Amino acid sequence: MNWLVGIVIALAALGLLTVAAGQLGFLRGKAPADLGVHGGRLKRPSATPNSVSSQADLFVDHPMRDYARIAPLPAAGGAQASMARLRAVIERLPGAHVVEQRDDYLYARFETRLLRFTDDAEFWYDPGAQAIQVRSASRLGRKDFGVNRARIEAIRAQLLH
Repeated sequence: MNWLVGIVIALAALGLLTVAAGQLGFLRGKAPADLGVHGGRLKRPSATPNSVSSQADLFVDHPMRDYARIAPLPAAGGAQASMARLRAVIERLPGAHVVEQRDDYLYARFETRLLRFTDDAEFWYDPGAQAIQVRSASRLGRKDFGVNRARIEAIRAQLLH
């Protein structure tokens, strides 16, 4: 029975250390230096299942193309109006921080409350498609357990209301 108590204590200590590491910012990861629109494209999806991209099909040989594929977001009223509406939706989400905004582009960072895991999301008003192209990816970890997809779909639902 003493070994069981020891395991419980060790697991509790590990949990506390993990939370402390998150609160101190050790689980945030490093911000990507290559975000933005380049030649009408956002950054490629991640090579692991932790991102979504409405432009995944542009990267034909990408190993996560099917996993990352998500529809662009709806736009209405041109670039400025669409991006202003998008910003208002994003700012209401927990842990959201708008890092950069231009007339046709928005970069937001999403941080979890407890462990401060960070995801980077970028949105570009695509004049050819009359839609908002999106890419959202976790900075750390191989998997995101569908968090980026769920967040983008929640944003879509708000834009449709």
